[in-house]
Amino acid sequence: MEPILTPVLILLAAAFVVYRQMMTRPTARNGLVYVAGAMIVLGLVNGALIDTRHLTISIVLLVVEIVAAVALGAVRAATVRVWMDAAGATWSKATGWTMLAWAGSVVARVGLYYAGTLFGLASSTSSILFFIGLTVGVQALLVAWRGRALARETRPEDSFVR
Repeated sequence: MEPILTPVLILLAAAFVVYRQMMTRPTARNGLVYVAGAMIVLGLVNGALIDTRHLTISIVLLVVEIVAAVALGAVRAATVRVWMDAAGATWSKATGWTMLAWAGSVVARVGLYYAGTLFGLASSTSSILFFIGLTVGVQALLVAWRGRALARETRPEDSFVR
């Protein structure tokens, strides 16, 4: 794939994920988890997550990226509205706070990129793909978990006689 095309495709995929979150969607669907998993795998397979010339600082920055991705995914998941309809299906929809949290995620990722260049680390699109996949995956899993928890809390008791 052309080097200039990869970042464009990553940005398009991220924009599509954000756009889909703004729509009302059932929480039971796992499509976003699979997309996030594919992004993580592609980020790992493409390599270059760790700069072997600066091994220690590269590993430290990767750990910081992982922690940031997980934390930001959790923050965004907490801002998503989750509710149950009359039929008992759980739904989710991003809010304005979710969009603000996405902006914070972008700022954090750009800051991590510039921190890496400041330390002389080689940059790659693999780390961007990995970060986006991880943060989207955490958000999707937590929103799905919230939907399942809501369904358990509001489910009527069984009428089965024991």
